Amino acid sequence: MSVVSLESIDWIIIGAFFVVSLLIGVLVARKSGKNAAEFFLSGRNMPWWLLGVSMVATTFSADTPNLVTDIVRKNGVAGNWVWWAFLLTGMLTVFVYARLWRRSGVTTDLEFYELRYAGKEAAFLRGFRAVYLGVLFNIGIMATVCLAATKIGQVLLGLEPMQTLLIASIVTVFYSAIGGLKGVIITDFVQFILAMIGSVGAAYVVLDVPAVGGLANLVSHENVVGKLDFIPDFNNTEMLVSVFIIPLAVQWWSSWYPGAEPGGGGYIAQRMLSAKNEGHAVGATLFFNIAHYALRPWPWIIIALASLIVFPTLADIQAAFPHVDPANLGHDHAYPAMLTYLPAGLLGLVVASLIAAFMSTISTHLNWGASYVVNDVYLRFLNPAASDRQQVWVGRITTVVLMVVAAVFSTFIESAKAGFDLLLQIGAGTGLIFILRWFWWRINAYTEIAGMVISFVVALVFFFAFPDLASHWKLILGVLITTIGWLIVTFITPPTDTETLRNYYKLIRPFGRKWKEIAPGELPPTGSLASQIVAMALGCLLVYAALFATGYLIYGNTTNAVILYGVTALASWALYRTLRK
Repeated sequence: MSVVSLESIDWIIIGAFFVVSLLIGVLVARKSGKNAAEFFLSGRNMPWWLLGVSMVATTFSADTPNLVTDIVRKNGVAGNWVWWAFLLTGMLTVFVYARLWRRSGVTTDLEFYELRYAGKEAAFLRGFRAVYLGVLFNIGIMATVCLAATKIGQVLLGLEPMQTLLIASIVTVFYSAIGGLKGVIITDFVQFILAMIGSVGAAYVVLDVPAVGGLANLVSHENVVGKLDFIPDFNNTEMLVSVFIIPLAVQWWSSWYPGAEPGGGGYIAQRMLSAKNEGHAVGATLFFNIAHYALRPWPWIIIALASLIVFPTLADIQAAFPHVDPANLGHDHAYPAMLTYLPAGLLGLVVASLIAAFMSTISTHLNWGASYVVNDVYLRFLNPAASDRQQVWVGRITTVVLMVVAAVFSTFIESAKAGFDLLLQIGAGTGLIFILRWFWWRINAYTEIAGMVISFVVALVFFFAFPDLASHWKLILGVLITTIGWLIVTFITPPTDTETLRNYYKLIRPFGRKWKEIAPGELPPTGSLASQIVAMALGCLLVYAALFATGYLIYGNTTNAVILYGVTALASWALYRTLRK
């Protein structure tokens, strides 16, 4: 098998997609460039459905199908618990934190630091996190997405890595730089539709590949049957602990990961802050979590399972695609390898959908990172009197620089899974801070500084000194060391001053008994924290039931599918009743 040759119809589809993306950027450029609020928050007037689709499109990056394929080929369908567990984080954000974020009225989630804390330490934390997350961490994330794009380009088109990145990045940078967040969100809507059509269409065609022989043969094939379980084999203790118990017991609340930040944050917070009101912020994040976990994974999983029949080993992939660099070959190559079986027209659509996935993720991270640089570094520390025009132009320049650096850095990463594990480790132990800081008055700026520094140092030590230590043990030890460290720092440093805490309570009105003493006479919190936790549990039940019901339907187990769809319906009804109360 050699490099796929795209037909004229394929190039027409890809070209049309590029034109539409550029056109959207041009059409919204004037309004988006009006001021920083428009450029970074779309004027705080976005509806829930558009924001929800944008969140889903952003998390459907070019590396996501590759990552899922890598996981399924190594650990089976059950291996996806390493990211399915983040649903708990997502639902916690939906029902507890979405309203709080929208109520804060900040421009970026980092601006929250000087709302919640005070003094030079709060200012330092805000500025440092802007560089740490918006530049360094953000570049690492975009680099993993760029890596996936280069692997797809190698397998499908025979392109060198920098050729792929140059072609895909130019259009992305252009509409991101001129269209701002509104251009990104509207383009995300088009890109999500295209990406879903492409992934579903690809899964349908792959099932008809002669070696696969249809869905029934797929799920009964000897290479696949041992990979179908939703929960790891209890006799395989190592896998049970690493991909199921630890993600559900520890990872979801303890680790900071883009798109699944405990308590919300990053580009998810950016979308919530750009919503019309609190209700739209909740609706957007709820739609995102349902679509992200229940609607989207199965086409990727089907293709990953099919690849185990067509390309059982890495040697089979290498033999079929000899032009791929052996040093860079991984199981994540299996996804683009399976796409080579697609016919003309559909191949162009799928390639365009993968380009769309790349562009939606990269454009969001570019705008998000630029918002930190502009609002939390340039405007806060370098030029507080900057005009709206200056802020917009600094944002545009930052967008270009971030893209160039991320593209270069992507050449030093080996696989999407390696990048995923490293990012998890860097954020290990900080998640609990982001959950508690809204409610526990005692947490201060030094708490967050300690958590950030300790988790980063621990991650580096594990990465360089203990490279062979299993990633799940690195995570547990990282969480333990970091949590002990920031708790000690919290109690040996002074709390935030009472005036700052009182002003914070007036705006946010969080739950917690101590706030009555800090802000006497103020209005009490709205709603009930207990009912919000119940809603979170029902939301998780709804999504997991729908996810596995679809899986059972694909496996041909109609009885279990019907039962779980019934559970989905009951959970939906109970959630509706809870929300009305």
